[in-house]
Amino acid sequence: MNLTLEQWMIGILAALMVGITKTGIPGIGILIVPLMAIVFGGRLSVGATLPLLIFGDIFAVLWYRQHARWDNLRALLPWVISGIAIGVGLLWYTGIKGGRVDWLNIVIGAIVLLMILVSLARAYWGDKLVPSSMVGLVPTGVLAGFATTVSNSAGPIMSIYLSGMMKLSKNEFMGTSAWYFFIFNLTKLPLYAFLTLVLPAKPMVNGTTLLFDLLMLPMIIIGAFVGKWLLPRISDSLFDNVVLILAGAAALKLIFDQIH
Repeated sequence: MNLTLEQWMIGILAALMVGITKTGIPGIGILIVPLMAIVFGGRLSVGATLPLLIFGDIFAVLWYRQHARWDNLRALLPWVISGIAIGVGLLWYTGIKGGRVDWLNIVIGAIVLLMILVSLARAYWGDKLVPSSMVGLVPTGVLAGFATTVSNSAGPIMSIYLSGMMKLSKNEFMGTSAWYFFIFNLTKLPLYAFLTLVLPAKPMVNGTTLLFDLLMLPMIIIGAFVGKWLLPRISDSLFDNVVLILAGAAALKLIFDQIH
């Protein structure tokens, strides 16, 4: 594996965050996306991150499965699938597009910045952002499906949707989001494999990413236990603000590295 020491350190940090975000602090997930893109570049980072997320999802489902609220996910299902289809189309298009610029790096950076704005809007407007009709539900589902396919970053959108559920406890939030991400992350596996087969010059995964994922599994386990321990103890507001600032800086780096 031809990764530098700096890339290894960033990758290890991202793997720890996968475990933490799946079992304790959902907001930290937005920082994983630009960190992995710094390590592998936009396209490979999407494929490299997915197995890590699925492994983290397993812990979340095992620990919080009994708390899931399925009724709140069914309405979103068809629109998420539509967003996934759009996302696959964009991954295919950026795969066939030549040139020096890695357009997916720019797309990922832009999506992360959008998710930061979504998080800030949620903090300001609260439940007013929660979709209460089809007019709000459709774009929420489509954007969530698109974001999770192109950059594995639908967390803030789902947080807004799930936060609108009446009397939703922390455990119910974790259980419902755990099943949502586990199901749709598994759905993306064959799609990424297909894109790699039809566009071998611009793969979503390769030997390096798969080996990296295997080596990072212990870090996710550690992060999962840390997250479960932190869930009842952490103050969300201060931590979330720090995460958003760091994620914004990393997203801007992805964009500026491509346009300069």
